[in-house]
Amino acid sequence: MTSDRACLAIAGAFALPLLCLAAPPAAPEEGGSPVVLSEPVFQRAPFPSAHASTIVETRDGLLAAWFGGTDEGEKDVGIWTSRRGAGGWSAPMEVADGRQRDGSRHPCWNPVLVQPSRGPLVLFYKVGPSPREWWGLARTSADGGRSWSDPVRLPDGFLGPIRAKALELPGGEVLAGSSTEHAGWVVHVERWTPPDLASPAAWRKSGPLNDPKAFEAIQPTILPHGGRRLQMLCRSRQKVVTEAWSEDSGATWGPMTATALPNPSAGIDAVRLRDGRFLLVSNPTAAGRHQLEVAVSPDGRAWRRAALLEDSPGEYSYPAVVQSKDGLVHVTYTWKRQRIQHVVLDPAAIR
Repeated sequence: MTSDRACLAIAGAFALPLLCLAAPPAAPEEGGSPVVLSEPVFQRAPFPSAHASTIVETRDGLLAAWFGGTDEGEKDVGIWTSRRGAGGWSAPMEVADGRQRDGSRHPCWNPVLVQPSRGPLVLFYKVGPSPREWWGLARTSADGGRSWSDPVRLPDGFLGPIRAKALELPGGEVLAGSSTEHAGWVVHVERWTPPDLASPAAWRKSGPLNDPKAFEAIQPTILPHGGRRLQMLCRSRQKVVTEAWSEDSGATWGPMTATALPNPSAGIDAVRLRDGRFLLVSNPTAAGRHQLEVAVSPDGRAWRRAALLEDSPGEYSYPAVVQSKDGLVHVTYTWKRQRIQHVVLDPAAIR
């Protein structure tokens, strides 16, 4: 089993020496911090460990989800949510677990919240003994995450968005960056036509988008560049963020290549801002998850450091990022594997 913790120990064994020389993003310009709020989503919870958050703006506010339990991969790990209202974040609520019909239980993994323009809010998540053996499920909510439908298992061979948020294309089709780990780390994309989740006719899937002998990559985040042009950024074991480009709305993709962004084999997320710039949240190191940083780019290629969110002993990882209707940017991430942190950024303060 290749757990997230185990990946940290073995990442260096797969590194390509030349890629380790890639330059990090340029330093931020002088000026005030764009961070306007930093707060825990919860201070106390009925679980000791939390990881892999996701955040979405529903029709009536922000909703975050993550997996929580004794520890990653333990059978008591379920999916938890919290809504943010005028009084702050609500108490964590467990909304999914890995109980099976025969009474056995498996851990839950990597929730991803998706609010299509048509249909209800969707919570995608995975259940299974490990990332090599898990399967995809989903629940829907018609009231902004206050209540949820029964779980629906996705069609065989489909996992849904694997960690980072999905991208809705013009016309309503949802493009989900996905990946598998049972035969090396391999990225693919899945296309879902809402609202039907269980029908194989609602899903399509690409072939593999990387050769794990060159880049072992997973957990893609997808950025729109206008027209039909898309950019994919991925976590890799080669100590860099990798990328691929599509000129036809994700129907086909060019080769996967290295960027100049370091990556310690840790999750990333990115968003295109309404002003046209791109914002990335990642661990800006080739080893370790003690730093978490925001970078901005005018074109998705040349990145500049914009804000340091964390830099101290411990793990700060697996960011999720969205821009809300008021223009502010919301980031959630793992804080020392103990809780989920929420940070609000004002992109107008990033010059």
